[in-house]
Amino acid sequence: MSMIELANIEKNFGTYHALRNLSCKIKEGEFFSLLGPSGSGKTTLLRTIAGFEQSNHGTIMIAGRSMQNVPPNKRPTNMVFQSYAIFPHMTVAQNVAYGLRSQRLPKSDIADMVDAELTKVGLADYGERAAHALSGGQRQRVALARALILKPKVLLLDEPLSALDRKLREEMQSELRHLQRSLGITFVLVTHDQEEALTMSDRVAVMFEGQIAQLDTPQALYLRPATKQVAEFLGAMNIFPARILSRTTGTAMIQIEGLGTVEIADDLVPKLAVNGKICAGVRPEMMTILDGAEASTEHETPAVISDAEYRGELTYYEVKFDGLELPVTVSMRNTTTRDIKQVGRKVRIGWGSGSAVLLADQ
Repeated sequence: MSMIELANIEKNFGTYHALRNLSCKIKEGEFFSLLGPSGSGKTTLLRTIAGFEQSNHGTIMIAGRSMQNVPPNKRPTNMVFQSYAIFPHMTVAQNVAYGLRSQRLPKSDIADMVDAELTKVGLADYGERAAHALSGGQRQRVALARALILKPKVLLLDEPLSALDRKLREEMQSELRHLQRSLGITFVLVTHDQEEALTMSDRVAVMFEGQIAQLDTPQALYLRPATKQVAEFLGAMNIFPARILSRTTGTAMIQIEGLGTVEIADDLVPKLAVNGKICAGVRPEMMTILDGAEASTEHETPAVISDAEYRGELTYYEVKFDGLELPVTVSMRNTTTRDIKQVGRKVRIGWGSGSAVLLADQ
């Protein structure tokens, strides 16, 4: 069942086309992310769902109801902003209770509701603390509690973790995901952080220039991106020029520059004619440096290490293949028995046909 249905959404700011004929459905109870670079339209889309922006064309349905002419405060949504918008002169409890003022509830009921929401976000004993004395992570939790206390059907999150340091951001990613699962309500997150979207989401819409380039599960997006643009945006990807040599029922023969000729299942090949222009992508972790004593993989290619970057858990190598101008990146997990390969060393690079993603060269 869809909680949000967007159909043919268009949004212009003067001559700037922010959203372009955008359509998608967001399921009830899912953690959905809008991912894209700055200027891709993801925040504009979130604000349009919330009612802070009005689309020039198209329809928005939330919980089966049209949002045409429905103001933000009447929509079954609430929003957590990037800045949190916490009132520094109020206590934590006063901040969380702020949205309940218009409901004229008994003070005892409000106090019980505030306590319950603070417990959910891990701030059970923080009600009387001054808001200005909170850390960044604590302010983020207060903003969440203030949004959730109004019982929205959809929680909209506009890059709420971007101001946190890496360690705290990772902790809050886990907490947000657990909170969403326990509540069972629909979360829609805007982020430019690929790792954050892949970690937290049930599905991700990757956006460029006001359009959704691909909407899929995190695993499908990463392993089978639909375009070269999506592939390069979602983590590191080696791109090789390629062409289709022949196609038969079920398989296709592909010439990949620097890697040679491989046979790949036909349903994984872009629907182009033989000799059509395509490219092949291989993730760095899908390739391996084969030491002399190791057994070979499905395919192996000779190369020379041109650079090595040690990052603790992993080492990233740049290697040069014969006949290939651009270097290729290979990542290797560091272990106590695996040495760091020196620049200039001749190696064999192992890889499998299943790790090559074929893309229209666009």
